[in-house]
Amino acid sequence: MKLSEVKTALTNLETIAFQLPNGELVPNHFHVTEVGKITKNFIDCGGTVRNEEVINFQLWNANDYDHRLHPEKLLSIIELSEKVLELKDQEIEVEYQGQTIEKFALEFDGKNFLLVTKQTDCLALDKCGIPEEKPKVKMADLGDANGCTPGGGCC
Repeated sequence: MKLSEVKTALTNLETIAFQLPNGELVPNHFHVTEVGKITKNFIDCGGTVRNEEVINFQLWNANDYDHRLHPEKLLSIIELSEKVLELKDQEIEVEYQGQTIEKFALEFDGKNFLLVTKQTDCLALDKCGIPEEKPKVKMADLGDANGCTPGGGCC
């Protein structure tokens, strides 16, 4: 989900809710403690230099049960971040504290922002030497190409 999509969604909401991949909601007293720009410069296993940039939201559960972040407040934080950090309309990545700091992609279902599990992947499959996974085939599913059948005496 891009920043412009988040801003549009916020203008149509009365409350903000983030839903974890398991269906649970982040406690409603969460805070967005950071809106930032993360730049990652790296070399993949095939030797290609890569640059990635995402906008980062960090969610944090405080012991402050009396306050809830309202859409207009988050929108003002985003707008300030756009000016100060010169944010572009890029993909959002969300950090949330699970067993460790977890990173999620973001989607919206019309009501809740959905934290979507991200996966690692090889970016240079054509260069790193990992063989392509072959399809698994059961011998029983191959059929009889030569007319031989079990007990038929041809083998």
